[in-house]
Amino acid sequence: MADMNYTATEYIDGVMNETTIACKWVKLAVKRHLNDLENGHQRGLYFDEVAAKRVIKFFSFLRHSKGEWAGRRIELEPWQQFILWVVFGWKKADGSRRFKTVYQEVARKNGKSTLAAGIGLYLLDADREPGAEIYTVATKLKQAQIIHSEAKRMVRSSPHLKKRIDEFKDNLSVLKTNSKFEPLGRDSDTVDGLNPHGATIDELHAHKSGEMWDVLESALGARRQPLIYAITTAGFNQHGICYEQRDYVTKILEGVIEDDSYFGIIFTLDEDDDYFDETNWVKANPNLGVSVKLDDMRDMARKAKEMPGRLNNFLVKKLNIWTNAESRWVNWEKWKRCSGLVDEAKLIGRSCWAGLDLSSSIDITALVLVFPAIDGTERYDVLCRFWIPEGSDENTIIKRSRKDKVSYDKWAKQGFISITPGDVIDYNHILKELKSLATKFNIEEIAYDRWGASKLQTDLQDANLTVVEFGQGYASMSPAMRELERIYTAKLLNHGNNPVLNWMASNLVAKNDEAGNIKPVKPDRHKSKVRIDGMVSLLMGLDRAVKNKPKTSVYKTRGIRVLGAS
Repeated sequence: MADMNYTATEYIDGVMNETTIACKWVKLAVKRHLNDLENGHQRGLYFDEVAAKRVIKFFSFLRHSKGEWAGRRIELEPWQQFILWVVFGWKKADGSRRFKTVYQEVARKNGKSTLAAGIGLYLLDADREPGAEIYTVATKLKQAQIIHSEAKRMVRSSPHLKKRIDEFKDNLSVLKTNSKFEPLGRDSDTVDGLNPHGATIDELHAHKSGEMWDVLESALGARRQPLIYAITTAGFNQHGICYEQRDYVTKILEGVIEDDSYFGIIFTLDEDDDYFDETNWVKANPNLGVSVKLDDMRDMARKAKEMPGRLNNFLVKKLNIWTNAESRWVNWEKWKRCSGLVDEAKLIGRSCWAGLDLSSSIDITALVLVFPAIDGTERYDVLCRFWIPEGSDENTIIKRSRKDKVSYDKWAKQGFISITPGDVIDYNHILKELKSLATKFNIEEIAYDRWGASKLQTDLQDANLTVVEFGQGYASMSPAMRELERIYTAKLLNHGNNPVLNWMASNLVAKNDEAGNIKPVKPDRHKSKVRIDGMVSLLMGLDRAVKNKPKTSVYKTRGIRVLGAS
């Protein structure tokens, strides 16, 4: 094997003289290392260059198992070498490893899983720990198996390791030292009685609680130099275990807290950096141009600019910036381009799919009819109906309009909102209107949220209207939102410039989950005053229209379809 190329010190020099672009937290991590080289002996610390080189050389025995590098030896990038150099090179006076906990935060596709798998194998086979127990840890066993499977593939592709490490199902073992390497999830048979020498945690941001972290920390006491190595991207939950650890790391790096047993490094943009300036992207993506492709980054940046609902995902996954789980979704300029006149008379007899969002008490009930074009294109016309209860003397439409600063009274006079008698929505009024609409348009389906709609559902079915339940969670709403986003940004939607729907579109924010899915919600700070019912109805109706629109002419008027009829 050719001589190793150790580049950790080159990375350190590059960050310090600013020839290597790095964010504040990386600079502080490098400065911490240099300060410790100068003053660490006063705290009983010393740097063992031989140990640092040893772990880096170990990676040269490993091979990539997937993608364009499959089968090639792993060549650590300078930033990766720096991390391993520091984590495994620093020692305490008794010769044991200094760092017991590592927090590494970097954007996606920067080789996190490869690094975590390699570290696990090093701790198993080369760390000279008798009876070592190594675990890849996640909230679910299936998730933990991702890194572990990568480690197994590394063993199979390395003649050197294959001689030393045995594999049986989810177990890698070294019989000579009675050591094992296994995946571990909270749903595993047991997480009690552990005696870990090492644990790698991939995507700590996905952990909803600190339970697994606490289990591992409490189990480390019996080992001389145990190591918890957490590798994660940013996330949305700023109240969970991941952000808690991140906050601790920032305090260590800024010198607020002194903890010689904890190493942390964060690759992200600086506070005032332009998200769309390509020169900043390497701060969060030190593997830019290697495993992170510039063209992919540009494509995601372009979409994030054009579609506000994509911005959070771009910031979190590609720029490693923690955000709230909500962001305004509609690009207003592109939405307004879809404001052409909808001629209701020309839609008579046409097939359409409806979304019905029923309100509770004083809220707005919304019905949106979505008409696919009859010329074979992807264009869609939209008709809206909105209802609001008349209210009581203490809470009339006029009083509510003034209180909420919303034009309910004006829209009612203009005919964009219908007022139903009483203090709460009169569903009989809505049922009557639906029956009337069904005589004009061929309503193929009415999609609805099953919550609170059982009686109206039955009434609609009795009226020979086809109704389908539509979930309001990420699984149903994320595909619908992505499709609506695509259609309106391509100017394939015609919403008729309905002022009520426009208002609701301006209110809608996209809430993200950790997997990058989205669903529509109201902004937290205005939940009591704003409404998004019409947009929810549009999403439901459009989703059903896209999935079920006929391939032949829809001019045929078939009347009202009976539930269950073909």
